[in-house]
Amino acid sequence: MIHSAVEVLRERGVGGVTIDAILARSGSPRGSVYHHFPGGRAQLITEALEFAGDAIGAIIEGAAAEGSTAILHEFVRFWRQMLLDSDFTAGCPVVAVAVGSNDEAPELFDSTAGIFQRWWDALHRAFLGEGLAEDDAGQLATMAIASVEGAVVLCRSRRGPQPLDDVAHQLELLIDSQRFLSRARRSTSTERS
Repeated sequence: MIHSAVEVLRERGVGGVTIDAILARSGSPRGSVYHHFPGGRAQLITEALEFAGDAIGAIIEGAAAEGSTAILHEFVRFWRQMLLDSDFTAGCPVVAVAVGSNDEAPELFDSTAGIFQRWWDALHRAFLGEGLAEDDAGQLATMAIASVEGAVVLCRSRRGPQPLDDVAHQLELLIDSQRFLSRARRSTSTERS
């Protein structure tokens, strides 16, 4: 049921996640929802969000040891495949919750913030490990997440992968230029000493 809830979130957003939609997608009997999710729809959405955030976070963190470019490539590869597999009908479930109306479960906003923070932390650490200054690393982590997530939305709208490819290319150039600037600053600093 959690997998089905993630799929519905990706395709229809928070408003589209109903018990009936989850049951139809999963083929589960109605009683199992209330047995496994006594908190009903809100609990199901919360657990689906956590599951999706953890899965995407694991992909990002798994690539972190290889550096920021590897994270970017893996993040883009993941979204490209998700978009192609869904024929551009499904986006990010975390974004779907972040922009959706959560009047019945306002704590979901905190959950999305925590998930995005986890992704940001992995990128930030990778950029710091490559010698970028603290501020540059943080800003670049924000830029990467916002750009890729925005590209996913554009890909869905255009029903093609070009926005994701464009963003990946430009982010690589930006990352390379930040690395170059960081090396130049360190070199200048060392020469002055």
